[in-house]
Amino acid sequence: MVSLTTPICDFGWKAIDFDLPGTDGTRWNLQRAAGPNGLLVMFICNHCPYVKAILDRLVRDTKALAEQGVNSIAIMSNDPSEYPEDSWENMMKLSQDLALPFPYVLDESQAIAKAYGAVCTPDFFGFNNKMELQYRGRLDASRKETAPADARRDLYEGMLEVARTGRGPAEQIPSMGCSIKWKDA
Repeated sequence: MVSLTTPICDFGWKAIDFDLPGTDGTRWNLQRAAGPNGLLVMFICNHCPYVKAILDRLVRDTKALAEQGVNSIAIMSNDPSEYPEDSWENMMKLSQDLALPFPYVLDESQAIAKAYGAVCTPDFFGFNNKMELQYRGRLDASRKETAPADARRDLYEGMLEVARTGRGPAEQIPSMGCSIKWKDA
């Protein structure tokens, strides 16, 4: 397992459209996923210990952001042939077991992860209502272990700022996680 951190936020970078199948039986694209005040695009997977450490908080924070008009979508881009826990069936099971409040979609070709420049799971891309990147940071201080209950909610607070002003915080702490599991060329 390789741990990586995300690059600094490229403020204003435009979201790239996609058309991906969701565990809910729906095909999702940028327009369908976006909320009136923005969209959080998350690259996650089932097997990564960094993702497992934050799943409950991710559900909590994405529900709270939806109340502020910021929708969320999770994209799984790993190669499940090497990581069976990331299979379509296990994606559907995770989505149902946790009652995920956001679409969980499969990027089987990995083209969307490459287009976004996703490097790890979790990797968060927070867009304003013009689909301009305003947040590329961490959820909170969690790593492979969940941070203390009173940890600052970096992503939530950052995306609230985006919902209110259209701009993200100038200072952002990179997300850290397992590398995307790329298919052999």
